[in-house]
Amino acid sequence: MVSRLEGDKVIGIKQTIKAIKNCEVKTVYIAKDADEKLIRPVINLAEENALKIIYVPTMKELGHLCAIDVGASTVAILK
Repeated sequence: MVSRLEGDKVIGIKQTIKAIKNCEVKTVYIAKDADEKLIRPVINLAEENALKIIYVPTMKELGHLCAIDVGASTVAILK
């Protein structure tokens, strides 16, 4: 796994959904331990738009990959 996610990105469910709807995303990262009810809309949108989804074991690890001190449930890498 990479030590940091490179490039422009948005962090969080709302921002990820907004970016996908605006066709600005190339890859979506999702924490496996995030609440299924909250991340399901992100997964559905990503699949509908044929985006690559990469699963990360924990929200804490995903936050670390984004160089933030808190966990993150979803991250979108922008085009």
